[in-house]
Amino acid sequence: MIDITLENFQSELIDGSMAQPVLLDIWAEWCGPCKQLGPVLEKLEAEYAGRFTLAKLDADKVPQISQQLSQMFGVRSIPFCVLFVGGQPVDGFVGAVPEAQIRTFLDKHVPSAEESAAAQEEELAQEALAEGDTETALEKLQHAVATDPANDDARFDYVKLLLTLGRDDDAKVAFAPVIAKAATVRRLQALQRWMDAIDFAAQNPDSTRAAADFDAKIAADRRDFAARFDRARLLMAGQQWTAAMDELLEILMRDKSWNEDLARKTFIAILDIIEPSKPKVADGQIPPDDPVVATYRRRLSSVVLS
Repeated sequence: MIDITLENFQSELIDGSMAQPVLLDIWAEWCGPCKQLGPVLEKLEAEYAGRFTLAKLDADKVPQISQQLSQMFGVRSIPFCVLFVGGQPVDGFVGAVPEAQIRTFLDKHVPSAEESAAAQEEELAQEALAEGDTETALEKLQHAVATDPANDDARFDYVKLLLTLGRDDDAKVAFAPVIAKAATVRRLQALQRWMDAIDFAAQNPDSTRAAADFDAKIAADRRDFAARFDRARLLMAGQQWTAAMDELLEILMRDKSWNEDLARKTFIAILDIIEPSKPKVADGQIPPDDPVVATYRRRLSSVVLS
């Protein structure tokens, strides 16, 4: 539980709610219902085990904040509880409401136990990857996906790591439950394009000869976009990402909408695949962009908008 003041309002409430929901209890020493509600909220914070943070604000000591929130929600009494998510107040309730009603309120907004556990496993996986420990990262990501099958971010990272390590069959098994979603979820679609490129390369086991054949076709006709695209797919399969994007740019410079935007969509898929997870930074700071991703984003924009 955190006591909110003017000094820590930004760091503990606004910035803190970027990481996890914060329930702000606005109360006062003279308020009987406030004293009834307080222990219930503290009990729920313990039971929810880190899925939300309880913060308390004394309306008499910090009237600037309490009055502003009361005006925002059109509330004139306390206790008044406001839930902050992503740095914004998103919902609230007034009065010493029953515990069951508060649970319903919380469950509508805070992550489930499974979602919270999966997010923690994914964070540990990223830490392991940063240290070069791929086996631990795989174990954590696999557990995250098993704990929360709907966590597309964890599944993306899991399948991506399997493909990076050349475990294509395992990646296909892990990807199977979300094949239908790949049509509408861009990052999942990026993985589908990568796996399609791997399947294409498997049909051309002699990659050196296949690349030479495509090079010959391109030399004979620089507008042989099919040959360029197939060469880009070979490069994707071999995880030669910048070379693949360079080939796709050659198509885009000559025909921006070739084959229903296939070159552009594949280029964007590669950017989604190679973009690393954002590193942790101090509150209020913006994590730096990956230089390779930033460079190729600019190149794509330059070509498409020219």
